[in-house]
Order: sequence, then C-alpha cells, then structure tokens
Amino acid sequence: MRATLITRPLERLGRIVTSLIAEWGYYGALLVESGYWIVMGHSRHQPVRIRAIFSQMMVVGIAAIPIVFLLSFAVGVMLAIQGVHTLRTFGAESQVVIGIALAVTREFGPLITGVVVAGRTGSALAARIGTMVVSQEVDALSVMSISAVRYLVVPVVVAMLLMVPSLTFMADLAALTGGAVFTSIELGLSFDAFFSRTIEVLAVEDVMQGIAKSVVFALIVALVGVSNGFSVTGGAEGVGRATTRSVVFSISYIVLADMVFMWFLNV
Repeated sequence: MRATLITRPLERLGRIVTSLIAEWGYYGALLVESGYWIVMGHSRHQPVRIRAIFSQMMVVGIAAIPIVFLLSFAVGVMLAIQGVHTLRTFGAESQVVIGIALAVTREFGPLITGVVVAGRTGSALAARIGTMVVSQEVDALSVMSISAVRYLVVPVVVAMLLMVPSLTFMADLAALTGGAVFTSIELGLSFDAFFSRTIEVLAVEDVMQGIAKSVVFALIVALVGVSNGFSVTGGAEGVGRATTRSVVFSISYIVLADMVFMWFLNV
C-alpha cells in the first residue's frame, strides 16, 4: 500500500514529463521541416506560396494592430502611474521616464504583443487546423502528395517571424506614448522632453532585446498552435480542447521564455 502511494504520483509525473518531451520534439520537427520547405520547396516543385504568407501576415499583424496598440498604451499609462507614485516618495518622480523607457522596450512591449498574438492567432491556428483534421482535409492533402507542413505551417511561421517583431516595435511606441500622456498631465512634462529623455537613456541593445524576445515568442505561438491543431481527436469537442490548450501553453511558454531571457540578459 505504501509503495503504491509513492509510485503512483511518480508514474503520473513520469507520464507528464515524457509527454512534454515528446511534444517539444514535435515542435522541433515542425520547425526543421518548415525550414526545409522554405529552402527546398522550389526544387521539389512545391514552393511556399507568397500569397499565403501575405494572407497570414494580414491576420497575424495588420488585424492585431488596434488591440496591441490599445493594450500597450494602457500599459504605458499604468507604468507611469506606478512609477510616479513610487518615486514621489523619494522626490525623484522626474526620473520616471527612465523606468518607463527600459521597462517598455525590454519587457512589456514584447510580452504584451506575445500574449495578444497567442490569444488571437494561436487559438485560431489550433481551431482551423483541428477542424481540417476532423474533416479529413489534412488526409486529403497527403493523398494529393501535398505536404501539410509546407501548405499550412510554413506560411504561418514566416508571417509570425515578420509581423510579431513589427508589432512589438509598434507596441513600444504605443506604451511610450501612454507614459508620455500621463507624465504630461501629472508632471507637466512636455512630449518633446519625454521623448528626448527616452532617446538619451535607451541604447540600441535595449530595443533589440525586446525584438529578440518577440522572435522567440513568434515561434512559440506558431509551433504550439499548429501542433495542437494537428493533434486534434474526438471531433468538435477535441477542437475546443486543442484551442484552449494552445492558448494556455503558448502564454505559459512565453512567460517562461521571458523569465529565461531576463535571467541571462540582466543578471
């Protein structure tokens, strides 16, 4: 009895770890195969369709601009509120610009963008591909000798790698604008003074740190979304589970990856 109480949790933990390792291996296989089709697709007479990439860029990037801008602006205002409130204790509220500039470009710009894209695009990917699996459209592609990875995955990966960093840069500008608006109202600091100070304290490395994070976040959302879509079983209920799982895992991996970035780049 005592042995069972000990071994059952260990067995359950072992199954979870094994399934996670297998899933990460599947992510890697999808990424490698996507790279193969990008490089070799034309010679195999299955080139990656530029039209499909642009279509995904519209979905991933252009359609996400309003919500990313709004949330980033709000985050910039909240950082300014908290920063002014905290620094006022020391009589140094004018230094809030430094905190906003560094926090936005290094951390909050890419993080907000990654979470929004995971919620919008990651769930849509899992639902779309899962529906195709349930309706046997993916099997039909195989029958026609069309690679499902080349047809469904590569356009998404390329679009993500192009648009998520662009959205991140826009999110940085939106959050800084939000911070500038609040400091203008609360401290009487002009927009010119705010952005001049921001340019003084920021280095290229600060902006590029956020852009580098966004590239990793883009791959996470794309690979988690499509892998959950391909693994759908059980009809419409399975599609719902895959969609939920895609969002939860994407955001979880984004936060964990962000933690790793912060550790190695700032400690």
